[in-house]
Amino acid sequence: MLTGVPRRLNLAALTDDELQRLVGPDRAVTLLPDLSLARLEGRAVPGPTVTETLTPQLLEDRAWGATPEQARAIGALHQDLLGIAAVTRGTLYLPGISEVRHVRAYVLEPDVSAALRWSETPDDPAHGWPFVQLISWLRDRASGFACVLTSSARTPYAPALSEEIDVHLHPDCPPPDLLSAHRAHVLRHGRAQKVQPDVDWVRPWQAMHALNLTAWDRRGLLTE
Repeated sequence: MLTGVPRRLNLAALTDDELQRLVGPDRAVTLLPDLSLARLEGRAVPGPTVTETLTPQLLEDRAWGATPEQARAIGALHQDLLGIAAVTRGTLYLPGISEVRHVRAYVLEPDVSAALRWSETPDDPAHGWPFVQLISWLRDRASGFACVLTSSARTPYAPALSEEIDVHLHPDCPPPDLLSAHRAHVLRHGRAQKVQPDVDWVRPWQAMHALNLTAWDRRGLLTE
């Protein structure tokens, strides 16, 4: 388990699909020979840094977007979120494994935390395209899941998320439809915990991150 010291993602322990989603198909091809040898030798190949604690940095708001097309997409998604009564909690820079590190935070009462995510400096335009995430924590884990995560991202998560997270991808789904789908996914498990208006926005995301760290550590995805 992590003990507060940053560790690295072990690229050799990823599946080939996870590697391609994480670094892109072209770079994955260049890495595969060394990774194949590392797997045979039982050797780790250090990748991106993985920290135990999420450390969002509040940014001054401005006109966001690496391209005019991306800026329009960010603006449209923001307006759609406001249209379904999402309350903005600011724009953050959130370091992590993915290069998608810009986040506009929202709360959708009574039980949903939302994030509009994109990259201002994408290596791959497809990875940096804006998308929305919705998360709700369940009141109990009788179904075997701790929370529900619904996303409009175009590509699956890499590495794969914890088996305790009920993950649903609806690529490019508009926020109103995404919220309806999310609430239906939550209803399959029962009821969600209420979001406390005065609670730090990052808390449910940090709790989900902790689930992922445990799952990744169990898979041997984390190395010193």
